[in-house]
Amino acid sequence: MLLILEQLLNGLQYGVTLFLLAAGLTLIFGIMGVINLAHGSLYMIGAFVGVYFGAMTESFVLGMIAAILGGAAAGLALEALVVRRLYARDHLDQVLATFAVILIANQVIVLLFGRQPLFAPIPEALSRSIDLGAGLQYPAYRLFVIAAGLGVAALLYVLINRTRVGMLVRAGSTNRDMVRALGVNIRALYTAVFVLGAVLAAFAGFVSGPIYSVEAGMGERIILATFVVVVVGGLGSIRGAFIAAMVLGMIDTLMRGVLPELMRLVLPPSEADALSAGLASMGIYLVMALFLLVRPQGLFASGN
Repeated sequence: MLLILEQLLNGLQYGVTLFLLAAGLTLIFGIMGVINLAHGSLYMIGAFVGVYFGAMTESFVLGMIAAILGGAAAGLALEALVVRRLYARDHLDQVLATFAVILIANQVIVLLFGRQPLFAPIPEALSRSIDLGAGLQYPAYRLFVIAAGLGVAALLYVLINRTRVGMLVRAGSTNRDMVRALGVNIRALYTAVFVLGAVLAAFAGFVSGPIYSVEAGMGERIILATFVVVVVGGLGSIRGAFIAAMVLGMIDTLMRGVLPELMRLVLPPSEADALSAGLASMGIYLVMALFLLVRPQGLFASGN
Protein backbone atom coordinates (compact mmCIF):
# COMPACT_ATOMS: atom_id res chain seq x y z
CA MET A 1 0.00 0.00 0.00
CA LEU A 2 2.85 2.39 0.84
CA LEU A 3 4.37 1.66 -2.56
CA ILE A 4 1.13 2.60 -4.31
CA LEU A 5 0.77 5.82 -2.29
CA GLU A 6 4.35 6.80 -3.03
CA GLN A 7 3.90 6.09 -6.74
CA LEU A 8 0.68 8.13 -6.80
CA LEU A 9 2.58 11.10 -5.39
CA ASN A 10 5.38 10.53 -7.91
CA GLY A 11 2.73 10.42 -10.61
CA LEU A 12 1.25 13.69 -9.38
CA GLN A 13 4.69 15.29 -9.46
CA TYR A 14 5.32 13.98 -12.99
CA GLY A 15 1.84 15.09 -13.98
CA VAL A 16 2.33 18.71 -12.94
CA THR A 17 5.61 18.76 -14.88
CA LEU A 18 3.80 17.48 -17.96
CA PHE A 19 1.08 20.07 -17.46
CA LEU A 20 3.54 22.97 -17.32
CA LEU A 21 4.88 21.86 -20.69
CA ALA A 22 1.53 20.88 -22.20
CA ALA A 23 -0.19 24.14 -21.21
CA GLY A 24 2.19 26.23 -23.30
CA LEU A 25 2.21 23.72 -26.13
CA THR A 26 -1.57 23.50 -26.38
CA LEU A 27 -1.93 27.30 -26.27
CA ILE A 28 0.65 27.71 -29.04
CA PHE A 29 -1.05 25.15 -31.26
CA GLY A 30 -4.58 26.20 -30.36
CA ILE A 31 -4.04 29.88 -31.13
CA MET A 32 -1.23 29.93 -33.69
CA GLY A 33 -1.77 26.56 -35.31
CA VAL A 34 1.98 25.93 -35.02
CA ILE A 35 3.44 22.53 -34.17
CA ASN A 36 6.48 23.44 -32.10
CA LEU A 37 8.75 20.42 -31.65
CA ALA A 38 11.35 22.72 -30.09
CA HIS A 39 9.20 23.24 -26.98
CA GLY A 40 11.35 20.63 -25.24
CA SER A 41 14.42 22.73 -26.02
CA LEU A 42 12.91 25.59 -24.01
CA TYR A 43 12.51 23.13 -21.14
CA MET A 44 16.19 22.23 -21.50
CA ILE A 45 17.28 25.89 -21.67
CA GLY A 46 15.38 26.69 -18.49
CA ALA A 47 17.09 23.82 -16.68
CA PHE A 48 20.61 24.76 -17.81
CA VAL A 49 20.27 28.52 -17.27
CA GLY A 50 18.65 28.07 -13.86
CA VAL A 51 21.13 25.50 -12.59
CA TYR A 52 24.12 27.48 -13.90
CA PHE A 53 23.08 30.78 -12.33
CA GLY A 54 21.88 29.03 -9.20
CA ALA A 55 25.36 27.56 -8.78
CA MET A 56 26.99 30.94 -9.46
CA THR A 57 24.86 32.80 -6.93
CA GLU A 58 24.38 29.85 -4.55
CA SER A 59 20.71 30.78 -4.50
CA PHE A 60 17.85 28.54 -5.59
CA VAL A 61 15.49 31.51 -5.91
CA LEU A 62 17.88 33.51 -8.11
CA GLY A 63 18.41 30.41 -10.22
CA MET A 64 14.64 30.11 -10.67
CA ILE A 65 14.39 33.76 -11.70
CA ALA A 66 17.25 33.29 -14.17
CA ALA A 67 15.53 30.22 -15.63
CA ILE A 68 12.27 32.13 -16.14
CA LEU A 69 14.04 35.12 -17.72
CA GLY A 70 16.18 32.84 -19.86
CA GLY A 71 13.13 30.92 -21.03
CA ALA A 72 11.32 34.16 -21.87
CA ALA A 73 14.31 35.47 -23.84
CA ALA A 74 14.74 32.17 -25.69
CA GLY A 75 11.01 32.03 -26.46
CA LEU A 76 10.99 35.61 -27.73
CA ALA A 77 13.99 34.93 -29.97
CA LEU A 78 12.53 31.65 -31.26
CA GLU A 79 9.19 33.26 -32.09
CA ALA A 80 10.74 36.29 -33.79
CA LEU A 81 13.42 34.46 -35.79
CA VAL A 82 11.72 31.16 -36.67
CA VAL A 83 8.10 30.63 -35.67
CA ARG A 84 6.82 33.99 -37.00
CA ARG A 85 7.80 32.87 -40.49
CA LEU A 86 5.85 29.63 -40.14
CA TYR A 87 2.34 30.90 -39.35
CA ALA A 88 1.21 30.71 -42.97
CA ARG A 89 3.16 27.54 -43.78
CA ASP A 90 1.87 23.99 -43.57
CA HIS A 91 2.56 21.69 -40.63
CA LEU A 92 5.34 19.80 -42.40
CA ASP A 93 7.38 23.01 -42.73
CA GLN A 94 6.75 23.74 -39.04
CA VAL A 95 7.89 20.27 -38.00
CA LEU A 96 11.06 20.45 -40.10
CA ALA A 97 11.97 23.96 -38.94
CA THR A 98 11.41 23.32 -35.25
CA PHE A 99 13.22 19.97 -35.49
CA ALA A 100 16.21 21.87 -36.85
CA VAL A 101 15.97 24.17 -33.81
CA ILE A 102 16.20 21.08 -31.56
CA LEU A 103 19.45 20.00 -33.22
CA ILE A 104 20.92 23.51 -33.04
CA ALA A 105 19.90 24.00 -29.39
CA ASN A 106 21.41 20.67 -28.35
CA GLN A 107 24.72 21.47 -30.02
CA VAL A 108 24.83 24.96 -28.49
CA ILE A 109 24.28 23.44 -25.04
CA VAL A 110 27.08 20.93 -25.68
CA LEU A 111 29.43 23.73 -26.76
CA LEU A 112 28.61 25.87 -23.73
CA PHE A 113 28.32 23.23 -20.99
CA GLY A 114 29.84 20.04 -22.39
CA ARG A 115 28.27 16.61 -22.63
CA GLN A 116 28.41 15.79 -18.93
CA PRO A 117 25.16 16.37 -17.00
CA LEU A 118 25.05 19.34 -14.66
CA PHE A 119 24.50 18.69 -10.97
CA ALA A 120 21.32 20.39 -9.75
CA PRO A 121 21.40 20.63 -5.95
CA ILE A 122 18.28 20.55 -3.82
CA PRO A 123 17.90 23.56 -1.48
CA GLU A 124 18.85 22.69 2.08
CA ALA A 125 15.38 23.56 3.37
CA LEU A 126 13.85 21.01 0.97
CA SER A 127 16.49 18.28 1.22
CA ARG A 128 14.70 16.30 3.93
CA SER A 129 11.75 13.92 3.90
CA ILE A 130 8.35 14.68 5.38
CA ASP A 131 6.25 12.19 7.32
CA LEU A 132 2.85 12.02 5.61
CA GLY A 133 1.47 9.50 8.03
CA ALA A 134 1.00 5.72 7.85
CA GLY A 135 4.79 5.37 7.78
CA LEU A 136 5.16 7.17 4.45
CA GLN A 137 8.26 9.37 4.23
CA TYR A 138 8.22 11.52 1.11
CA PRO A 139 10.90 13.94 -0.18
CA ALA A 140 10.08 17.56 0.63
CA TYR A 141 11.41 18.73 -2.72
CA ARG A 142 8.94 16.61 -4.68
CA LEU A 143 6.14 18.04 -2.55
CA PHE A 144 7.45 21.51 -3.40
CA VAL A 145 7.33 20.68 -7.12
CA ILE A 146 3.75 19.45 -6.76
CA ALA A 147 2.71 22.57 -4.85
CA ALA A 148 4.51 24.89 -7.28
CA GLY A 149 2.97 23.18 -10.29
CA LEU A 150 -0.54 23.32 -8.84
CA GLY A 151 0.01 26.97 -7.90
CA VAL A 152 1.05 27.83 -11.44
CA ALA A 153 -1.98 25.92 -12.75
CA ALA A 154 -4.25 28.02 -10.51
CA LEU A 155 -2.64 31.27 -11.69
CA LEU A 156 -2.97 30.15 -15.29
CA TYR A 157 -6.65 29.38 -14.71
CA VAL A 158 -7.21 32.90 -13.38
CA LEU A 159 -5.27 34.41 -16.28
CA ILE A 160 -7.18 32.48 -18.94
CA ASN A 161 -10.67 32.74 -17.41
CA ARG A 162 -10.70 36.02 -15.47
CA THR A 163 -8.67 38.56 -17.48
CA ARG A 164 -9.00 40.40 -20.78
CA VAL A 165 -5.82 38.77 -22.07
CA GLY A 166 -7.29 35.39 -21.23
CA MET A 167 -10.49 36.30 -23.07
CA LEU A 168 -8.46 37.07 -26.19
CA VAL A 169 -6.51 33.83 -25.79
CA ARG A 170 -9.72 31.79 -25.53
CA ALA A 171 -11.25 33.64 -28.45
CA GLY A 172 -8.10 33.15 -30.50
CA SER A 173 -8.07 29.41 -29.85
CA THR A 174 -11.69 29.21 -31.05
CA ASN A 175 -11.63 31.57 -34.05
CA ARG A 176 -8.34 33.27 -34.94
CA ASP A 177 -9.77 35.04 -37.99
CA MET A 178 -12.57 36.69 -36.00
CA VAL A 179 -10.10 37.98 -33.38
CA ARG A 180 -7.99 39.48 -36.17
CA ALA A 181 -11.08 41.02 -37.79
CA LEU A 182 -12.01 42.74 -34.52
CA GLY A 183 -8.81 44.77 -34.64
CA VAL A 184 -6.75 42.86 -32.09
CA ASN A 185 -2.99 43.04 -32.65
CA ILE A 186 -2.71 39.38 -33.49
CA ARG A 187 1.08 39.46 -33.82
CA ALA A 188 1.45 40.81 -30.28
CA LEU A 189 -1.00 38.20 -29.02
CA TYR A 190 0.95 35.43 -30.76
CA THR A 191 4.22 36.67 -29.26
CA ALA A 192 2.75 36.95 -25.75
CA VAL A 193 1.29 33.44 -25.88
CA PHE A 194 4.53 31.96 -27.21
CA VAL A 195 6.61 33.66 -24.50
CA LEU A 196 4.15 32.48 -21.83
CA GLY A 197 4.53 28.92 -23.09
CA ALA A 198 8.32 29.29 -23.08
CA VAL A 199 8.29 30.56 -19.48
CA LEU A 200 6.17 27.62 -18.33
CA ALA A 201 8.51 25.18 -20.08
CA ALA A 202 11.63 26.82 -18.62
CA PHE A 203 10.14 26.79 -15.13
CA ALA A 204 9.30 23.10 -15.52
CA GLY A 205 12.86 22.39 -16.65
CA PHE A 206 14.37 24.19 -13.69
CA VAL A 207 12.26 22.57 -10.96
CA SER A 208 12.76 19.16 -12.60
CA GLY A 209 16.55 19.56 -12.58
CA PRO A 210 17.19 18.00 -9.15
CA ILE A 211 14.87 15.08 -10.01
CA TYR A 212 15.88 14.28 -13.58
CA SER A 213 19.21 14.64 -15.35
CA VAL A 214 20.16 18.11 -16.64
CA GLU A 215 21.89 17.29 -19.91
CA ALA A 216 21.79 18.05 -23.61
CA GLY A 217 18.78 16.43 -25.24
CA MET A 218 16.74 16.22 -22.04
CA GLY A 219 13.81 17.95 -23.72
CA GLU A 220 13.26 15.20 -26.27
CA ARG A 221 12.62 12.62 -23.55
CA ILE A 222 9.64 14.47 -22.15
CA ILE A 223 8.25 16.25 -25.20
CA LEU A 224 6.73 13.04 -26.64
CA ALA A 225 4.73 12.49 -23.45
CA THR A 226 3.74 16.17 -23.57
CA PHE A 227 2.28 15.76 -27.05
CA VAL A 228 0.29 12.78 -25.76
CA VAL A 229 -1.14 15.02 -23.02
CA VAL A 230 -2.12 17.66 -25.59
CA VAL A 231 -3.84 15.10 -27.83
CA VAL A 232 -5.73 13.43 -24.98
CA GLY A 233 -6.70 16.72 -23.33
CA GLY A 234 -7.88 18.34 -26.55
CA LEU A 235 -5.99 20.80 -28.74
CA GLY A 236 -6.18 24.29 -27.27
CA SER A 237 -7.80 23.23 -23.98
CA ILE A 238 -5.97 24.17 -20.77
CA ARG A 239 -8.48 22.29 -18.62
CA GLY A 240 -8.08 19.20 -20.79
CA ALA A 241 -4.28 19.47 -20.59
CA PHE A 242 -4.43 19.63 -16.79
CA ILE A 243 -6.71 16.61 -16.37
CA ALA A 244 -4.83 14.58 -19.00
CA ALA A 245 -1.46 15.42 -17.45
CA MET A 246 -2.55 14.32 -13.97
CA VAL A 247 -4.11 11.07 -15.20
CA LEU A 248 -1.37 10.14 -17.64
CA GLY A 249 1.37 11.05 -15.16
CA MET A 250 -0.12 8.67 -12.62
CA ILE A 251 -0.71 5.92 -15.18
CA ASP A 252 2.88 6.11 -16.40
CA THR A 253 4.36 6.17 -12.88
CA LEU A 254 2.13 3.41 -11.52
CA MET A 255 2.92 1.16 -14.46
CA ARG A 256 6.66 1.70 -14.01
CA GLY A 257 6.59 1.35 -10.23
CA VAL A 258 3.88 -1.19 -9.49
CA LEU A 259 3.58 -3.35 -12.61
CA PRO A 260 6.95 -5.11 -12.12
CA GLU A 261 5.87 -6.24 -8.62
CA LEU A 262 2.60 -7.59 -9.98
CA MET A 263 4.26 -9.38 -12.88
CA ARG A 264 6.70 -11.10 -10.54
CA LEU A 265 3.76 -12.86 -8.92
CA VAL A 266 3.17 -14.89 -12.07
CA LEU A 267 6.50 -14.79 -13.94
CA PRO A 268 10.19 -15.27 -13.14
CA PRO A 269 11.82 -11.98 -12.10
CA SER A 270 13.87 -11.51 -15.29
CA GLU A 271 10.89 -12.11 -17.57
CA ALA A 272 8.61 -10.00 -15.38
CA ASP A 273 10.99 -7.04 -15.44
CA ALA A 274 11.44 -7.20 -19.22
CA LEU A 275 7.73 -7.52 -19.95
CA SER A 276 6.64 -4.87 -17.47
CA ALA A 277 9.27 -2.43 -18.80
CA GLY A 278 7.91 -2.85 -22.31
CA LEU A 279 4.29 -2.45 -21.22
CA ALA A 280 5.09 0.57 -19.06
CA SER A 281 6.87 2.34 -21.92
CA MET A 282 3.77 1.86 -24.10
CA GLY A 283 1.18 2.74 -21.46
CA ILE A 284 0.35 6.38 -22.20
CA TYR A 285 0.70 5.85 -25.96
CA LEU A 286 -1.93 3.12 -25.80
CA VAL A 287 -4.19 5.58 -23.99
CA MET A 288 -3.61 8.12 -26.77
CA ALA A 289 -4.37 5.52 -29.45
CA LEU A 290 -7.62 4.65 -27.66
CA PHE A 291 -8.63 8.32 -27.54
CA LEU A 292 -7.84 8.78 -31.23
CA LEU A 293 -10.16 5.87 -32.00
CA VAL A 294 -13.01 6.73 -29.63
CA ARG A 295 -12.77 10.51 -29.05
CA PRO A 296 -10.29 12.04 -31.49
CA GLN A 297 -11.11 15.61 -30.38
CA GLY A 298 -9.78 14.83 -26.87
CA LEU A 299 -11.41 15.44 -23.52
CA PHE A 300 -12.45 19.04 -24.19
CA ALA A 301 -12.91 21.27 -27.20
CA SER A 302 -10.53 24.12 -28.00
CA GLY A 303 -10.78 27.07 -25.60
CA ASN A 304 -12.44 25.07 -22.78
